[in-house]
Amino acid sequence: MFENDIKACLEVLDAGGLILYPTDTVWGIGCDATNENAVNRIYKLKNRNEQKSMIILLAEEEDILQYTGQQELTVFDYIKGIDKPTTVIYEHAKNLAKNVIAEDGSVGMRIVKDKFCKKLISAFGKPLVSTSSNISGYPAPLLFCDIDIKIKQGVDYVVQYRQDDDAPAAPSTVIRFNENGKIVILRP
Repeated sequence: MFENDIKACLEVLDAGGLILYPTDTVWGIGCDATNENAVNRIYKLKNRNEQKSMIILLAEEEDILQYTGQQELTVFDYIKGIDKPTTVIYEHAKNLAKNVIAEDGSVGMRIVKDKFCKKLISAFGKPLVSTSSNISGYPAPLLFCDIDIKIKQGVDYVVQYRQDDDAPAAPSTVIRFNENGKIVILRP
């Protein structure tokens, strides 16, 4: 079904390249979240302010501990019980490219449930950057056909799988746990 796309993506990601791929939310521009040069290419392609961090996708919940110093266990209980794709801002990011980490040391991460993303990230063995496939300042495209040609031509591989989806996608919810362990919704 999407095995050829997975293989092509892995070759591009291993070489430090960029992919345009369907996620559990909107189409994303992705790269190896541990490769600073690849992350810089995304900032340039999107004309994005480098002070704005990007979301990281992980395949499994236990991977959170490898990339953050997350000590609050409440977050793990919370993410197990949600169905809508939800990005959580974690404190004390580590083992990631420094240009995906916010100035305060935090990083937004989401555990994917989408089978394509899960298989790709698991096969790659590292987290992927996932930023919406738009030029900075423009709305995130809700369908593949709405993605700017500059983005399509600026990546090294465009996934074929799900290009014909006709149901508009929506960005993830974004939350953070405050110092009291309470959930703060940053984007519903």
